[in-house]
This record gives sequence, structure tokens and C-alpha cells, in this order.
Amino acid sequence: MVAAAMTLAAGCGRDSGGSQDTAKAVSDGKATGEITVWAMGTEGEKLADFAKDFTAENPDAKVTVTAIPWDAAHQKIAGAIAAKQTPDVSMIGTTFQGEFAKTGALDPTPTDLFAKDSYFPGAWDSTVVDGTAYGVPWYVETRGIYYRKDLAAKAGITAPPKTWDDLKTMAKAMQDKAGVKYGMNLQPGKTGSWQSVMPFAWSNGAEITSGDKFSFDTPEMTEALQYYQSFFTEKLAPTNLPEGQLEPDFVAGRIGAFMSGPWHVGILNEQGGAGFADKFAVAPMPVKKTGTSFIGGSNIAVFKDAKNRDSAWKFLQWLSKPDVQVKWYKAVTDLPAVQSAWTDPALTGDANLKVFGEQLKDAKAPPAIPTWEQVSAAFDTEVEKLAIGGQDAAATAKNIETKASSIGTGS
Repeated sequence: MVAAAMTLAAGCGRDSGGSQDTAKAVSDGKATGEITVWAMGTEGEKLADFAKDFTAENPDAKVTVTAIPWDAAHQKIAGAIAAKQTPDVSMIGTTFQGEFAKTGALDPTPTDLFAKDSYFPGAWDSTVVDGTAYGVPWYVETRGIYYRKDLAAKAGITAPPKTWDDLKTMAKAMQDKAGVKYGMNLQPGKTGSWQSVMPFAWSNGAEITSGDKFSFDTPEMTEALQYYQSFFTEKLAPTNLPEGQLEPDFVAGRIGAFMSGPWHVGILNEQGGAGFADKFAVAPMPVKKTGTSFIGGSNIAVFKDAKNRDSAWKFLQWLSKPDVQVKWYKAVTDLPAVQSAWTDPALTGDANLKVFGEQLKDAKAPPAIPTWEQVSAAFDTEVEKLAIGGQDAAATAKNIETKASSIGTGS
């Protein structure tokens, strides 16, 4: 991936972009002409039909969507940038943002069309590289604590966990008094485990970077890693839960709680069957110094080489309208990145989704640096040594810092 990034930067022949970029204004009037869009996963499958409402409002415009599998997205976008054969618009995974922005391939966000304060702060920050926003947040997700409230009540826990101590107490009580095998499920270092660890680190005041350097090796990070590890050393969390086993174990009462995003609400309602929705609830991330969670989702951006730049930005402006964000949620269950969309009954009517809506107000993304994919992979490896191998938390923090520093920020 390092080699690919170097080739990408060299192939573009652009400057480094970043804070030297200035956003250009967009022309008035309706969108016209063909707007080419790349989108991944379900979004790629659904967007073309959804965009018919946009073309109804802009009859001289045409939106052409190419669906791309997520596992091919990075390579395809990187290759298109290097060859200067980009579409007008593409989804950009938040962890890709820094890498692609640093090539100079993304068009700075026009400040006349988009208001920073309209979006959740953590989501907007994921678009910003070297002080300049490239694209806008399209949809978001975050993490909360799913727990069996019926089993918690059986164990004498009648309120959702509010602090780190509360979460540990609930997990132990459900194990000791309610018969669950594991009080809590956490990722033991597999791919993406950094998304589970960092909320605890952020809530303890830790940060990923300080200035242009990494800052993993700190007392705050070490304490968060110790807390995370304790769920495994105290046998409260499994170290080898098979893929696909979490949901049936939660429904059956073998696991009392787990950390995940909003997509699990629908999965649990479906797998649990009639009445199961009354047996579980979602709590915000527990507080140490703060209750900060991870924010993910996807951004959507316009390329500098776009053939139809102004109309492309008008399409993104349309996608950012609160009512359109709600319609998109109803179509594909992607949560709105625009805060005012959350006043709609489609979102406020579900108590669990409402928790995620509140959590999004205190959620962070990793810094938008070109090397984050490599850094996070090193992070996951060290977490596995911590959770499964019993590696000391201080050594884990130091190792993450050393590996991350050797990779560099790519700035």
C-alpha cells in the first residue's frame, strides 16, 4: 500500500494540495449535463434510482452511477487518480480521505454551498486535511453498548451503564447472577479492533496524534488499554468467538453485552423475533473523562479533474438536504450526517437510534492522514497481543507508537 501511495502521488503530477488549496465558487442555476458518480456497496446499488428525484428537479442533468465493490474501491480510485481518469464524484471512505486528498486530486469544498455546522462535528472533521475540507460527509455511524436489559435486571442492574466502572460491574453481574457465559464481547485484536479500543482511549483523554507526530505512548492510552484488556483477563469477554456467532449468542443469553453500531438494531430485531426488541437496549459509550465514541461512515467528494464540476457539487448539495438525508435513510438505512435531519420521526421514533443520534454529537474519527490504513493495521496487531497474548498494556502502547512512527503520517 505504501508503494501504491507513492506511485499515486508521483503519477498525479499535482502539488500536495492541503491548506494551500482554496475553494472555488459554484455557478448559480440548476445542474446540467452528465454527472458521473462512483459509489460502493449498497449505496452503489441504490443511488442511481434514488437520484431520479434530483434529475426531476434538474431536468437537464443526468446522474450516471457506477457501482464498485468495497474491496476494489481503494485500488480503483487510486488508479483513476494516477491516470487522471476520475469520475466527477466518488464516495470516499473516511480512512481513505487523507491519502487521496494529499495527492491533490480532490476539489476543496465550496464554502458558499456547505455550512460546516450543519454536520456532526466528528463527521465534518473527517473531510478536513491540512485545514481544508475536501467533500462532505454523506452518512455516518458510531458505536454504542448493546445490552440485554432483561438479564441486567435479573442481575440487579436497573440502569444503563454510565461509566467505565458501571460497564464492568454490569458485565460481572450478568455473568455471576444472570447465567450469561460472557458479560461483554469486545474485539480481541482482529481487523478493525482499533475502532473498539479508541473510544475508550478518547474517553480517557488520549489522542492519536499531537501536532505532526503520533501520541499513542501516553499514560491515558495505557490506562485505556489496561481497562480493555481486563475484560479478557477476567474472562468477561471471549477471545475466540467464531464469525457470525455474536448475534445468536446475544439472542440466546450467552453474551450479555457488546459494542457495535446502529446496523445491529435491525439484525437483532430480525434474529430475535417477536418480543425480542423489548429485551435489549443501547447505551451511549461509558464515561471516564468524556463519553466519546468512534464516528465512521462515508464522505462523498468531487475530483479536481471533474468534467462537470459545478453540477457535481450541486448534486452533493442536494444529497445534503435534510429531507433528502431522511429519504436516503429510509431507502438504505444510512444514518444522516446532517444534524437537522435527526428531528424527523423516522429517526426520533426509535429509542435505540435516538441513542446513536445523541452519541454522534460526541464522536471522533482518526486523523485524515495518508498512512492511516497501515497504522491501524499495526494497531490491530498489537491489540491482539494485548487481548489474547497477555502483552503488557504499557508495552502495547509503546509498540503501537514505535510502529506508527516508523510508518509516519505521510504529511
